[in-house]
Amino acid sequence: QVQLVESGGGSVQSGGSLRLSCAASGYTSVDCMGWFRQARGKEREGVATISHTGATYYADSVKGRFTISQENAKNTLYLQMNSLKPEDTAMYYCAARGTLCSRPIYASTYNYWGQGTQVTVSS
Repeated sequence: QVQLVESGGGSVQSGGSLRLSCAASGYTSVDCMGWFRQARGKEREGVATISHTGATYYADSVKGRFTISQENAKNTLYLQMNSLKPEDTAMYYCAARGTLCSRPIYASTYNYWGQGTQVTVSS
């Protein structure tokens, strides 16, 4: 059973940066991992994905500001978030699935989820 545990959320002012981490364990085959976010009253949306080969994909809303990466030796996924905006405020979730990454990013296609970490950006 795959277990995902996020950390690194917090409160920051507009223009600031945060780095989210997702510690993964218990999996034998994960082909794609991603970051999602859900703002209050809105649907969960895909932010970025990374394949087991390292190929990345970003939602237009974060392209150029966010960077997804993984450190295989530590089974850890990261999301570096720069130039944060108030509209980035949301609960951020780490997710994984055993099939190749695809685009666009649909939350319903991911099998494993973390509990989430809150990111709040003030103006």
